[in-house]
Amino acid sequence: MINELFSVAGKTVFITGGSRGIGLMMAHGFVAAGARVYISSRKKDVCDAAAADLSKLGTCISLPADLGKMSEVERVATELLAREENLHVLINNAGATWGSTIDAFPEAGWDKVMDLNVKSPFFLLQKLLPGLERAAHAGDPARVINVGSVDGMHTPLFENFSYASSKASLHHLTRMLAAHLAKRHINVNCIAPGPFDTDMMRPMVNSMGLDGVTSNVPMGRMGDTLDAAGVAIFLAARASAYVTGTVLPVDGGLFGAS
Repeated sequence: MINELFSVAGKTVFITGGSRGIGLMMAHGFVAAGARVYISSRKKDVCDAAAADLSKLGTCISLPADLGKMSEVERVATELLAREENLHVLINNAGATWGSTIDAFPEAGWDKVMDLNVKSPFFLLQKLLPGLERAAHAGDPARVINVGSVDGMHTPLFENFSYASSKASLHHLTRMLAAHLAKRHINVNCIAPGPFDTDMMRPMVNSMGLDGVTSNVPMGRMGDTLDAAGVAIFLAARASAYVTGTVLPVDGGLFGAS
């Protein structure tokens, strides 16, 4: 029984932005744990290569898509549901950021970020509801895991106005969706990562140095693959069946202990 609490073997999982960064870390964990994993990213060659590499550990299938476009959201959802009757876990991880001073920040920096970080997760969930509902039952609900950010929970150092706002929006959207989908046996939670060793963090590391980035993290390090995979697997497994509407910081204590 205890072993089954954290098992995701046999579950079908769709991870957007799954070809690199935190999405790839999560995909690695799910594939290694025996799930059937689909990953999506904007660049087909990168997505295909990541899926081929992960397939050495288990089952991983590439579904490239530019989820900043509604037509692509609809296409990839239709393709996934044509392949799979049941979708046990949807992880909305794909995201964009934009940095600029308040005086120079362009409208495009809002449109691109809000479309991919807030609008896309909502409509992708909407289109995939039939698969999630077929997989859902009271004892082990279907799961939606949104990937927010600690930047949506505190005031960031950098001038990433649209990014931080989009993640705060995604956190509240998570709570709203959880309230409305609980009776349909679909749990909706959100992971709010702090500093992780990803390409998105590279400019900050280059600017501040690794010690500068981690100096405010009580645990004194950046997150890694096991940190990302572990919390995602928990939120997808039977162990978290009674957890919904939660925004969980995964940040080494940056938000809660500093």
